[in-house]
Amino acid sequence: MIEVVIKDYLDGHLDVPSFFEHEGKMPSTYVLIEKTSGRMQNQLKSATFAFQSYAPSMYEAALLNEQVKTAVDKLVELDTISGVHLNSDYNFTDTAMKAYRYQAVFDINYY
Repeated sequence: MIEVVIKDYLDGHLDVPSFFEHEGKMPSTYVLIEKTSGRMQNQLKSATFAFQSYAPSMYEAALLNEQVKTAVDKLVELDTISGVHLNSDYNFTDTAMKAYRYQAVFDINYY
Protein backbone atom coordinates (compact mmCIF):
# COMPACT_ATOMS: atom_id res chain seq x y z
CA MET A 1 0.00 0.00 0.00
CA ILE A 2 1.57 3.28 -1.15
CA GLU A 3 0.40 5.17 1.95
CA VAL A 4 2.50 2.92 4.21
CA VAL A 5 5.53 3.20 1.91
CA ILE A 6 5.35 7.01 2.09
CA LYS A 7 4.77 7.11 5.85
CA ASP A 8 7.68 4.74 6.53
CA TYR A 9 9.95 6.89 4.35
CA LEU A 10 8.93 10.13 6.07
CA ASP A 11 9.30 8.60 9.52
CA GLY A 12 12.88 7.74 8.59
CA HIS A 13 13.71 11.13 7.08
CA LEU A 14 11.96 13.69 9.32
CA ASP A 15 12.61 14.58 12.96
CA VAL A 16 8.88 14.57 13.69
CA PRO A 17 6.33 11.75 13.57
CA SER A 18 3.75 11.33 10.83
CA PHE A 19 0.18 10.09 11.15
CA PHE A 20 -2.75 9.18 8.91
CA GLU A 21 -5.27 10.69 11.32
CA HIS A 22 -5.46 12.61 14.56
CA GLU A 23 -5.06 10.32 17.54
CA GLY A 24 -5.74 11.01 21.23
CA LYS A 25 -3.06 13.40 22.44
CA MET A 26 -0.95 14.54 19.51
CA PRO A 27 2.61 15.93 19.80
CA SER A 28 3.07 19.68 19.30
CA THR A 29 4.83 19.15 15.95
CA TYR A 30 3.88 16.45 13.44
CA VAL A 31 2.84 15.69 9.86
CA LEU A 32 -0.55 14.38 8.81
CA ILE A 33 -0.64 12.36 5.57
CA GLU A 34 -3.84 12.18 3.52
CA LYS A 35 -4.36 10.48 0.16
CA THR A 36 -6.93 12.68 -1.56
CA SER A 37 -7.28 10.79 -4.84
CA GLY A 38 -5.87 7.94 -6.86
CA ARG A 39 -6.03 6.73 -10.43
CA MET A 40 -4.61 4.18 -12.82
CA GLN A 41 -4.19 4.68 -16.54
CA ASN A 42 -2.47 2.18 -18.85
CA GLN A 43 -1.38 0.18 -15.78
CA LEU A 44 0.41 3.27 -14.37
CA LYS A 45 -0.70 4.28 -10.86
CA SER A 46 -0.74 7.80 -9.48
CA ALA A 47 -2.20 9.46 -6.43
CA THR A 48 -2.51 12.91 -4.94
CA PHE A 49 -1.36 13.32 -1.34
CA ALA A 50 -1.77 16.21 1.07
CA PHE A 51 0.93 16.59 3.72
CA GLN A 52 -0.16 18.81 6.58
CA SER A 53 2.65 20.19 8.76
CA TYR A 54 1.49 21.12 12.28
CA ALA A 55 3.66 23.17 14.68
CA PRO A 56 3.30 25.55 17.65
CA SER A 57 3.92 28.67 15.51
CA MET A 58 3.29 29.75 11.93
CA TYR A 59 7.04 30.05 11.39
CA GLU A 60 7.71 26.52 12.65
CA ALA A 61 4.87 25.14 10.52
CA ALA A 62 6.37 26.84 7.46
CA LEU A 63 9.83 25.43 8.25
CA LEU A 64 8.41 21.94 8.72
CA ASN A 65 6.54 22.31 5.42
CA GLU A 66 9.87 22.98 3.69
CA GLN A 67 11.40 19.89 5.31
CA VAL A 68 8.41 17.81 4.22
CA LYS A 69 8.70 19.06 0.63
CA THR A 70 12.39 18.15 0.55
CA ALA A 71 11.72 14.68 1.95
CA VAL A 72 8.78 13.98 -0.36
CA ASP A 73 10.83 15.08 -3.39
CA LYS A 74 13.37 12.40 -2.46
CA LEU A 75 10.75 9.64 -2.56
CA VAL A 76 11.94 9.00 -6.12
CA GLU A 77 14.93 7.24 -4.52
CA LEU A 78 12.57 4.33 -3.81
CA ASP A 79 12.13 1.62 -6.45
CA THR A 80 8.33 1.81 -6.11
CA ILE A 81 8.11 5.56 -6.87
CA SER A 82 8.52 6.73 -10.46
CA GLY A 83 7.68 10.42 -10.14
CA VAL A 84 6.95 13.15 -7.59
CA HIS A 85 5.46 16.51 -8.55
CA LEU A 86 4.59 19.38 -6.22
CA ASN A 87 1.05 20.47 -7.01
CA SER A 88 0.85 23.34 -4.47
CA ASP A 89 1.74 24.37 -0.94
CA TYR A 90 0.23 27.04 1.27
CA ASN A 91 -0.67 28.23 4.75
CA PHE A 92 -3.59 26.08 5.89
CA THR A 93 -4.05 27.15 9.52
CA ASP A 94 -6.60 24.93 11.24
CA THR A 95 -9.10 27.37 12.73
CA ALA A 96 -11.28 24.62 14.22
CA MET A 97 -8.38 23.18 16.25
CA LYS A 98 -6.67 26.57 16.61
CA ALA A 99 -3.43 25.06 15.28
CA TYR A 100 -0.84 26.39 12.85
CA ARG A 101 -0.32 24.23 9.81
CA TYR A 102 0.93 24.35 6.25
CA GLN A 103 -0.14 21.98 3.51
CA ALA A 104 1.88 20.64 0.58
CA VAL A 105 0.02 18.72 -2.13
CA PHE A 106 1.94 16.29 -4.32
CA ASP A 107 1.08 14.09 -7.28
CA ILE A 108 3.00 10.82 -6.90
CA ASN A 109 3.46 8.15 -9.57
CA TYR A 110 4.20 4.64 -8.33
CA TYR A 111 4.27 0.94 -9.22
